[in-house]
Amino acid sequence: MFPERTQLVLDLVGVFFFAVTGALLAARKGFDIVASTLLAGLTGLGGGVVRDVIINVRPAVFEHPVYLVPVVLGVAVVYLYYPHVPRFRRTLLLVDAAGLGLFCVTGTVKALAADVPAVSAVLLGVTSAVGGGLLRDVVAREVPSLFRYDDIYALPAVVGATVTALLWRLDALSVWTGVGASVLTFALRALAVRYGWRAPLAYRRQPPDG
Repeated sequence: MFPERTQLVLDLVGVFFFAVTGALLAARKGFDIVASTLLAGLTGLGGGVVRDVIINVRPAVFEHPVYLVPVVLGVAVVYLYYPHVPRFRRTLLLVDAAGLGLFCVTGTVKALAADVPAVSAVLLGVTSAVGGGLLRDVVAREVPSLFRYDDIYALPAVVGATVTALLWRLDALSVWTGVGASVLTFALRALAVRYGWRAPLAYRRQPPDG
């Protein structure tokens, strides 16, 4: 298990990355600064709150109000630098991938530390990673990345959370191996964005007649 301070730092960095994606989307939609802050907070904190409620612990944001700091910083960064972001979608996807990588690891670790079975911990790690982005897109009336047929979103988080759970079981989980799992998740997500990787559709395509 990570030291408590390390877990907190990684969580805060993940909240910042996700908060930036929420504020970026708010800026693109033309929302005001209040709406940007709310969307950033929902994105950065939503997945972790869902995870903590499921494992029956007090949500971290209520235990440590410092979780609000990266939300405010994310909003401020977008407020100051949004006009200098030439490729909105690519920037949002890459920042989101960074948050995805961190949260699938820290979410899985927190679930395992609460004595949740490994498979369930993986599911909660994925929930931590994709939950905020899902809430962000739904509230902003976007098609969630989780449901886009041309976008692999949850699968990298599944890989990262599974690797984290295996490292825990093998007693090989440390700050460095955890960061390695996070980087692996980020790399898979970034490659999916770069090369347009897709998951299979919900139905099998029929070959054209003739």
